[in-house]
Amino acid sequence: MLFELKSVFQNEGEEKTISYKLDISNIDIDGVFPFKTPLDITATAGNRASLVDLTLLVSFDYVRSCDRCGEEFTRKMKYKFTHKLARTLETDGNDDYIETPDFVLDLDETVISDVLLSLPQKNLCKEDCKGLCSQCGHNLNEGKCDCDKKQVDPRLEILKQLMD
Repeated sequence: MLFELKSVFQNEGEEKTISYKLDISNIDIDGVFPFKTPLDITATAGNRASLVDLTLLVSFDYVRSCDRCGEEFTRKMKYKFTHKLARTLETDGNDDYIETPDFVLDLDETVISDVLLSLPQKNLCKEDCKGLCSQCGHNLNEGKCDCDKKQVDPRLEILKQLMD
């Protein structure tokens, strides 16, 4: 979605808002396609004292498998991103501003990079996920398993014999 910002850049106090949906279900993250529904995006650009700020409100359903127990879960994600916009930049290495020389900003590219950089590194179905039993593979969130928990690490078996 192209966001035309000429009136915002030229008029102090001007504000422009656009809302739309963005389908990124084709994006693959570690062999998984976690975006089952389109992203809901509201973009607002405002000129305050000749500085143009962009605020992005993004919400979507994020579907992944838990890194501890393997169960699939869906989490409603909501993010707020802010950027400063400039017509031209003096140097190429300035990451504080997004350059918009023709008064047009490609929102899709900005939103996708913001969302991908903000996703969690560890995906847990819940904060206190207990994971799987290391012996039988039972999901410990569903209850205890019948495994013998007093089993000694085979590397330490010789020490156990000394204790007996």
